Amino acid sequence: MTVKIFFPTCCTAAESGLLIGRWISEHRSAVVLATLHFPFIPGQVKQYLARLQQSTGLSLSILGTWNHKKAEKDEKMQSFLDELSSIFSHRPWLQISREASSKFLDCSVGRCDGGDQEEVVLVYYDERKLMLSELHSVTENSEIVSVFATAAKSRPLFATHKYDEGPIKLTHWQSDGVEASIIVELVKQASVPVCTVLLFLASLLTSICNLRVLSGKPLSFLWNKLSTFEQLGKRLENIRLVSSSERAKDHKEFMRKANTVVSILLDMALGILLMSLLYRENRISQLADALMPVADRVAVELQGLLQWLMGAPAGLKMNRALDEVLGRFFMYHIHLWISYIRLMSPFIEVILWYIGLSACLGLSVALSILSDIIALLTFHIYCFYVYGARLYCFKMHGLSSLWRLFRGKKWNVLRQRVDSCSYDLDQLFLGTLLFTILLFLLPTTALYYLVFTLLRLLVVLVQGVIHLIVDLLNTFPLYAMVLRLCRSYRLAAGVKFRMLEQKTGKPLRLLMQINPLPYSGVLQSYMLPSNQCYPKDSWGSLCRKLFIGELIYPWRQKGNKQD
Repeated sequence: MTVKIFFPTCCTAAESGLLIGRWISEHRSAVVLATLHFPFIPGQVKQYLARLQQSTGLSLSILGTWNHKKAEKDEKMQSFLDELSSIFSHRPWLQISREASSKFLDCSVGRCDGGDQEEVVLVYYDERKLMLSELHSVTENSEIVSVFATAAKSRPLFATHKYDEGPIKLTHWQSDGVEASIIVELVKQASVPVCTVLLFLASLLTSICNLRVLSGKPLSFLWNKLSTFEQLGKRLENIRLVSSSERAKDHKEFMRKANTVVSILLDMALGILLMSLLYRENRISQLADALMPVADRVAVELQGLLQWLMGAPAGLKMNRALDEVLGRFFMYHIHLWISYIRLMSPFIEVILWYIGLSACLGLSVALSILSDIIALLTFHIYCFYVYGARLYCFKMHGLSSLWRLFRGKKWNVLRQRVDSCSYDLDQLFLGTLLFTILLFLLPTTALYYLVFTLLRLLVVLVQGVIHLIVDLLNTFPLYAMVLRLCRSYRLAAGVKFRMLEQKTGKPLRLLMQINPLPYSGVLQSYMLPSNQCYPKDSWGSLCRKLFIGELIYPWRQKGNKQD
């Protein structure tokens, strides 16, 4: 039989005394947590252990004795430690001491059930790293999980150390000083009123947004379609989450709050940096002056494109009458748009000045406003796309329906299938006439639809890049990534063992080290929930919609639930 003893490296230099820890019977393992020094009263030690068992929920006990001095030089101390086994009855009873001519420890196991000689495996581990780390991707009932849980749940044991005045003096990972900082404590004290104020402001804004006047039909429709309101709602939820007075229930919830706080701080820092760049050297005025020539340039290019389509584009033979009607119709929309831009030109600088102030709310809010501005400035392109897509879709559905007429088929609306049908001569003649008209008009319509669809996809691509950046700012677990980079042991994927020494007649010495969680695992485990509510179509579905002329909306449609 083999007995595994997990011994903390911080106790290798401790003074002689008793070993406090936990015996895991199902795995025949002993986890040493601390060393109790002389002098002590056995009755007080038993009372102390009983209080620890109530507070931690672990069956902590005296596992054995620890002799710091060389066994061959101090026989009295060794005999005294052997006598303690009659006071603290534990099976098995460990006797660990430093070897006389080696830096390693010697260990013997006594009073075990059964007469077989026990083989001892001595595993050194870093108690601090084990207690602060969070283990991932390991079976719940494994031995390693039990060791990690023992170190994590034994925090009340680490509240007392050898420098405290009292009947109990212990050596553990905090014996050289409790890790704390005055700045951290001040931040903790100041966070309480700050969170209270933030929670009050979030509740006030939520109550204002829930007013019946603001939740009416026109405003609610705009709020659902504009990216700015979606991002503000996301940040409002984040503020409500981090300012909650409830403590995190588990590690996942704590990491979510920490990642959210860091995400908000980074977003606001980048937004303030952007705001300082915009308001320096009168860049707002320069941007407003450059915006009008760009709008005029886009309008001129669109007019040139329409004139090219109204001629013989790429040498194609177009339907002259339909080409003239469509070209003049779209040209009229461009003239309306130019008039609208001219009307808004005196107010552009003021609008940009106030939009620049919104960057103090975060870079994501500024990018959302930029996405909405692009949508408003390219609204005429969206109108062109809708007109062309509707006309093209109407012709495609007409051609498919008339094609079924020639084959003696029809679409059964009730059963949602194609059934056989017999048509008379008049129906076939009318169908042939309509099919010929739609077929010869299709190239002209398809060309306009193709050009305006490409323009629309270009605008959607730019907005998609902006939305990806905003979503990255909202969901990227920066705190977890920094924690993985600076303190990789805090996020553990498992452990590895390195052999230190193996001699005949001596216990096997191993060093247990923590395997950090890979960066991909950090992203998978701690990625914040996204508010991305756009339809996730496959490439095949997208190509099918483009071919038959269905509209492709860059926002959530009715019936599409958010993941």
